[in-house]
Amino acid sequence: MPNLRQLEYLVALDETRHFRRAAERANTTQPTLSEQLKALEVRLGAQLVERTRNRVMMTPLGAQIVQIARRMLADADEIRGLASSGGRELAGILRLGLPASVGPYFLPIVIPELQRHYKDLKLYVREELPSELPSALSEGRHDLLVSLLPVKQGDIDAEELFREPLYLTVAKGHPLAKKAKVARADLEGEDILALGRGHQLHDAALALSEEFGARLRYDYEGTSLDTLREMVAMGLGVTFLPGLYVRAVAERDDNIAIIELGDRAIYRTVGMMWRRSTARHEQYRELAQLMRSLVEREFPDCTVLGAS
Repeated sequence: MPNLRQLEYLVALDETRHFRRAAERANTTQPTLSEQLKALEVRLGAQLVERTRNRVMMTPLGAQIVQIARRMLADADEIRGLASSGGRELAGILRLGLPASVGPYFLPIVIPELQRHYKDLKLYVREELPSELPSALSEGRHDLLVSLLPVKQGDIDAEELFREPLYLTVAKGHPLAKKAKVARADLEGEDILALGRGHQLHDAALALSEEFGARLRYDYEGTSLDTLREMVAMGLGVTFLPGLYVRAVAERDDNIAIIELGDRAIYRTVGMMWRRSTARHEQYRELAQLMRSLVEREFPDCTVLGAS
């Protein structure tokens, strides 16, 4: 059987597609990494990596084994964390995945509290598209997600954390900018700007555009919430921005107006997700409760969900 170090080398090579960068990521030398991967192929009796002068690729079998290797490495990290804490609290490395529309505005509040509550916990954070996060969790690239619900994946457990409002955002000179609240009928015929496909906010904007009789602009898709805000300020259309971002960034921008929908509030649900096979269910539920308490304290516009 392959050892964990060999599997770590294989995963690092898959993620970097470059022997030198893979060696740096795995904290080893390039000759050692190459030698151990060759030994792994010999042990398994199969080619896992295609090597050419210009590129590195996984063979179809190698890609399958990488997926299994990620889960094995995640389980090994979990064993180390459980052993170091005696199974009582979170410890060791925790790989947390989030969408870019949540992480930068939520983590500055969460991380200091995590450091106070869990002295031996090391957090490794990575942002990905919301549509890609569940599969990354299942494959072992993340241990935990704080992302958008619902998810449709049978091997994942999820708990709701909070409901985050979405606010209509328009340019300062827009006819709706002077209103404290707008009705759905006010948006008929408006151009709606959204993030690109793969973001839940894209799907939400599309659904709202159809419901309100507005037009979703596919020719101006934002790559980030900052880009959306800037396009709105330039008068290219209106958009819907999430409450955490509004509180952290958008409400300080004098070039836009933030408006509530008066006849029906709109929101998105943020939750915590982990693999059903994990042994850390209780620790993750305790962490979820800590996050709810922080949301209740720091984000009054959000509604805490699922609190015990």
